[in-house]
Formats: sequence, C-alpha cells, structure tokens
Amino acid sequence: MNSLDWAVLIGYFGVMVAIGVWSHKRVETVSDFFTAGGKMPWWLSGISHHMSGYSAVMFTGYAGIAYKYGVTSFVTWSFPIAIGIAIGASLFAPRLNRLRSKLHVASPLEYLKTRYNISTQQALAWSGVLLKIVDVGAKWAAIATLLSVFTGLSLNQGILITGVVTGIYCTVGGLWADALTELGQFVIQLFAGLAMLFAVMAELGGFSSLWTVWDKLPESHNDPLTGDFTLMFLLAYLFIKTFEYSGGMWNQAQRYMATATAREATRSARLSAILWLVWPLVLFFPMWCAPLLVEAQKPDASTRTP
Repeated sequence: MNSLDWAVLIGYFGVMVAIGVWSHKRVETVSDFFTAGGKMPWWLSGISHHMSGYSAVMFTGYAGIAYKYGVTSFVTWSFPIAIGIAIGASLFAPRLNRLRSKLHVASPLEYLKTRYNISTQQALAWSGVLLKIVDVGAKWAAIATLLSVFTGLSLNQGILITGVVTGIYCTVGGLWADALTELGQFVIQLFAGLAMLFAVMAELGGFSSLWTVWDKLPESHNDPLTGDFTLMFLLAYLFIKTFEYSGGMWNQAQRYMATATAREATRSARLSAILWLVWPLVLFFPMWCAPLLVEAQKPDASTRTP
C-alpha cells in the first residue's frame, strides 16, 4: 500500500467514528439508542437490514466458494436469505414494530421481560451474548484477514483496530450510527461492485459475457447445488435464515422496530429482500468468472525458463 491507500483507509475509519459522534446528538432516550425512537425512514432501515447481514466473510470465505463451485454460492446463501426475509416481511416485521409502537419496549429482550419474567430475559441475554461473541469475532477476524493481506498488519492488530472503531461508533451513536455507517458502506460497495462488474465484462468480451461466459467456465459452475451444498443444506439454511433475519438476530429486529409504523417495517423488509436477491449477483459474477481471469494471468508453460 502507498500513502494514498493509507490515507483512504484511515479516512474511512475516521468517517465511521465521525458518524457515531454525529449520531450521538440524536440519542436522548433508551428508545433513541436501540430503535432510533421509531423515526428511521423505511428505506434506511431496509438498507441497514441488508448491510448488517454482510461482513468481510462475503469477500473471503464466500469468494472462495464462488470461485470453486460457481452459482451454488448464490443459491445456497443469498437466495434463501432473500426468501426468508420476504416471508418475514408480512409475518414478523410488522409485529416487531408494534412491540415498540404499542407496548413501548426498546428491544426484543425488554419484551421478554414484559411478556414472561426477568429470568427468561437474562437466560436469553447471556446465551445470546455468548453466541454473539463468536459471531462478531469471526467477522472481525475476516476483516483483519483483508487488512493483513493489504497492509501487512497482523491478525491481532487488525482485530483490535476494527473492534475499537466499531465499538466507538456503536456505543456512542446507537442504532442511528449503525444504520448510517451501513448506508455509507452500501454506497461504497455499490460503486466498487459496479466498477468490478464492468471491468470483468470488458475483460471477457463486453456485456454479452453475462450469458456467453458460462460455456468457458467449469461445467459444475452452472449447477445450483453441488458438493456439500445439497438440497437438504438449502432447506435447512432457508429455515434458519427465515427466523434469524426476521428477528432471531436482535440487531435485525431493531431495524424493523425503528420504523414509524408496521407498514413501513414491511416495506423495509421487502427492500432488504430485493437487495439480497439482486445485489449479490453483481458481487458474485466477477468471482464466478475468476477461474478464467486467474488462468489468463498465468504465464504459458512453454515460455517459462527452466
């Protein structure tokens, strides 16, 4: 990395912290912190719901699956998530919103105390925290892997930097900071993803490569289910993600609770489902084509020196 690369990276982390500090001005109550006081626009809630399901694992682990197996990376990952969220848009999103607007609770865990008792709330809270440590730790490790490759930082240093930055803006700005940073990340990802898509299409023969490239890729790249990614895996994943993205993950539930009305919560969920159905196709296409691009960069065996 050169000095400009470092400036961009440091500037990015700085903007994330600045958003958290700015968001702090909008936080006056517990409800503001956890559910944005029910004032979040449905489109921001939908984008935030979509982006909160991403992590650097998409560009490390799933990139490897896309490179090796092809379209099954979409069929067994983002597609079932999109279907699960679409199901939850009518079944769960409006009900979660009514928890805030009708019962005036600021989080799903607060509702558990109201509906049952504090022991139930504590049991779910502590068990959830333990699971979240593993979840967040894996995401920080994935980000640290990218930082290690490009900057030379160790994994421990990358995890520390990522943890400190995210900890600051989440703690200071609450859900507003989460949603606004995710909006910024979505805009960055939008331009970067489209730029990569156009660059790959140009390298492979233009717009027509979207449908002509498949004859050149390994035959298994066209299989929706292959290897360990079986129909049973798909159905199990769909079942889990339907509940996980419809409130099973507390941070996802908060996006629905943050909108003004139950109707807007439904619109938020539908936007997230559409994004999960469409946007990963843009991100995955260069990864699916990577076997052709990587092979093209390898020197010909006949030209190698002994």
